[in-house]
Amino acid sequence: MKRMKYLKSTTILLLILMSFSCNKDTVSSNNGTSSISVRLMDDPADFDNVFIEVVDVKIKLNDDSDNENGWQSLNAINTGVYDLLDLTGGINVLLVDDFQIPSGELNQIRLVLGSNNSVVMDGVSFSLNTPSAQQSGLKIKVNETLEANIAYTFLLDFMVEESIVIAGNSGNINLKPVIRASLEANTGAISGQVLPTGIQVEVSTVVGAEIVSTFTDEDGNFVLVGLDEGTYDLTITPEVSSGLSPLIIEDVEVTIGNTTTIETANLE
Repeated sequence: MKRMKYLKSTTILLLILMSFSCNKDTVSSNNGTSSISVRLMDDPADFDNVFIEVVDVKIKLNDDSDNENGWQSLNAINTGVYDLLDLTGGINVLLVDDFQIPSGELNQIRLVLGSNNSVVMDGVSFSLNTPSAQQSGLKIKVNETLEANIAYTFLLDFMVEESIVIAGNSGNINLKPVIRASLEANTGAISGQVLPTGIQVEVSTVVGAEIVSTFTDEDGNFVLVGLDEGTYDLTITPEVSSGLSPLIIEDVEVTIGNTTTIETANLE
């Protein structure tokens, strides 16, 4: 495996911007309002397709308990069936758009799924069993303080490879979702291009105890989002059939609110 030092970075402002009111009568975060948006994206996985049906997005404010009281719908838009594997390489779907909620502590986000969920492997479609998701939704711990008169965008990264479980001798395929939530304003991103194009290439890095990854698009471009501030090593892995060697790009610096763009990575 060849190693290449990180050469160049430029920074651009991420999509999320915070807007503040200068009105001296503005109330505190306890009785003002905040705006929230939610976007869904996916990590790569070794399946043909992974279809999930999104029904709603809910939140729980000022309550970190596990009881079923206090959940509020965000009136999700763009609901329906999505192939999660289409939501890679910087592509995402907007589920909640600038929904106004009381300011305060946002403890949990819940992604509610319907019953139309399936996975395609080697051209064969299998139903996904998602009992907990259908009954109550997928609870995601957030614990972020929302200040009054500020807009927030949350990224829900659906980690498909870890979420689909084949259940022993029963033959059932279960969906036990693993979702990483990040606040776009508190994170950064890494983008770049990998050549040659026309092959499947995975770009990954380690964030804490998790591996965050994405695929390049048809032009070789990629974006890794939701990264904490820090220094990262990227692992670029082409499909085995290409005959190309993996590449590691070291010491890529990420700062909050910015996208670091690396030089074009050429696989050999």
